[in-house]
This record gives sequence, C-alpha cells and structure tokens, in this order.
Amino acid sequence: MRHLLAVAAGLAVLAASACSAPTPPRSAAPSPTPAGPATLPAPTGAHPVGTTALYLKDTSRPDPWNLDVDARELKVTLWYPAKQRDGERAPYMTPKESELAMRRYRVTGIPDDMLSKTRTNAIKDAEPTGRKLPLVVLSPGFTNPMSTLTSLAEDLASRGYVVAGIDHTYESYATPLADGRVAECIACDSDTDPGFGTGVVQGRAADVSFVLDQLRTKWDGSDRIDHSRIAMAGQSIGGASAVAAMVKDSRVRAGIDMDGTTYARIPKSGFSRPFMFLGSPEHVPGGRDSTWDRDWKLLTGWKRWVVLTGAEHQSFTDGPVVGGALGLKPPYGVLAAARAAELTRTYVAAFLDQHLKSKRQPLLDNPSPRYPEVTFCPATCGRS
Repeated sequence: MRHLLAVAAGLAVLAASACSAPTPPRSAAPSPTPAGPATLPAPTGAHPVGTTALYLKDTSRPDPWNLDVDARELKVTLWYPAKQRDGERAPYMTPKESELAMRRYRVTGIPDDMLSKTRTNAIKDAEPTGRKLPLVVLSPGFTNPMSTLTSLAEDLASRGYVVAGIDHTYESYATPLADGRVAECIACDSDTDPGFGTGVVQGRAADVSFVLDQLRTKWDGSDRIDHSRIAMAGQSIGGASAVAAMVKDSRVRAGIDMDGTTYARIPKSGFSRPFMFLGSPEHVPGGRDSTWDRDWKLLTGWKRWVVLTGAEHQSFTDGPVVGGALGLKPPYGVLAAARAAELTRTYVAAFLDQHLKSKRQPLLDNPSPRYPEVTFCPATCGRS
C-alpha cells in the first residue's frame, strides 16, 4: 500500500490515494510558495462545456459506511456540450471542501480556501446541446472527490460526450450533499480491514447502476444521451470499480482503469468487452502490482495495456496541475503536469472514440513519435 506520494513528493495537494486505501502522511507537507489559484487546461474539443450537479437518493439500500443512514445519497456532476461559451464558471470545489483537503493532507502556508479558487472551463448550468451523445461515467480514487478528474471530464464534454462523475459518499474527505451537509470520509476508518478493496468496488458498482437508472429521468438533458453507448473510466480504485461495474452491469460497454489495482474478479470464462489499462511504470508486467497481469489473461476482447514513462499515481488526475500552481514541485523524472494531462486526455479520448463512436484510432495500435512516453505492454515493456 503506497503512502501519499502526491504530498510527500510535492506533486499535488489535492488528492493522494493508493490503489486502494491510503494512510495519511505522518508529518506536515513542506510549506510551499503558491503562485496563485490553479487554472485547469483548456478543453481540446470543438464544443463549449456546461456542467450541473444532481443529488440522488437510493432508498433501496442503506449506506454501506454510515450505519445511521438508511438510504445511499450521491452527488453526481454532469459535464456536457453546451450552447453557450459565456457565463458563470462552475466552482472547482467549495471553500469547505478546500478546507477539509488542507486539513487532511496537512499542508501549511496556503489559505484554506485556495483550492476552491481553481479556475475551471465549464459554464454552470448551461443549456445542453447535441443529440444521441455517448455517456462516460467517471469514478475518482479513494479519498479523492470527483473534482480531481475535472480536467478530463471537461475535455471529454468538449469532444461530444456527456460525462457523469460520481462522488461516492463517505469515501472522500468531503462530499457536499443536497441539504448543505458535507459528508466526510467514514470509510477511511476501515481501510485496513480484510477485503476492504473488494467491498469498495462492489459498492461503487451499485452506485453506477443506480446512477444509470436515474439519468433517464432526473436530468432535463437526459433525452440527449444515447443510453446504448456507455463507458466507464476511473483513477485508482475508481479504475478498479470500472471492472466491477462492467461485470455487474452489461450497459457499460467499455472501460478504462487508470493506475488502479483491480479487485473485482473477472469470470474465468473471460470478459469480451473492450478494456484499457492506462498506468504508471509500477504497472508494467511483472511489476509491483500483479493484478493487471492476472486480469490481462482474462480479457478476451479488444484490450490495451498502456504505461506512461515518468507517470506516478496522481498523474491521471488534476493533482499535478493544481499542486504546481500552489508552489509544489514534482521530483526529477516525473512527467510535467501539462504533459501528464495531455497524455491522459489523448489516450482516454482515443479509446472512447473508437469504442463508443466507432472511429478507428491508429494511435491505439502502435507507438507514436508524438508520445514517446507511451509504451504498449506486455510486448514491449517490463517482463512479459
């Protein structure tokens, strides 16, 4: 189980999760010299981006973490192609979320509300546009709020996708709920229990199925979604949850695991829906994490195993971009924040374009001189 490299190495202040369950740092992070609020990279697609939040309650099951709650409450953030380019930008997170992040990761020398000032690109509650748009579900890493995948979500929306990002309540340091309450991380008290990772991904798979049901009626723009074209991607245990959701729910046609140890077991008979592993060098064949080796053999359909030289666990999140603006510097040899964001967006979008839009992507077939950091496994990296 990895410690919080994002804080310890100074890569990010926002999010630091292991593949399953992190332990907080034992000492305060060094006081950085902030340059000011971060600005997320601009989306690369042709469409303006809108965003809105839904607050959903699943009365069919109790919350798995809060024993005093008899229904599962979820915040779902939607990003989508919008009609307008101008308007109020959506907040990255609330001041209260920012305060809880600073407290959890023991960062000093930065105003508690600094993370809430991060500049996004999406217009709050903008009118959606488009029709028969494919849907992508996003799931963040353990302890991470959904906001840590905002840059990826905005980019996908600009490319013509509806994105539904799920805040899995009580599994991150802060989740705003409908009545103004902020749910903190109850699950963090159980992260060393046997079977913890398996339980988390099973719970998240249930969250995903519930959200897919609700999106048909609870969002005014739901008629713009093509519900026959759904994929899921996630970082860390959110990526592991993509496997679990696909095993549980056949509506999820394709999936991406970004640097997450997997826990959901794939049937021995194999799994034929398209899947991509996208990770750091820790996930080379025969490397520290053996779960990708195990699952690769059971993926019987279209599949890719992509490793980014210089990436670390948070390279697939907004952590490096936000941390850099706050004065936190990555260690030598780690991918620069802008490059990490570019690589993540490019390869995730290529996968989704191929499998949800039926647009063949040669980028996924062979190494590209434009992206020398990218290695295709198992043939050309690590130990086969």
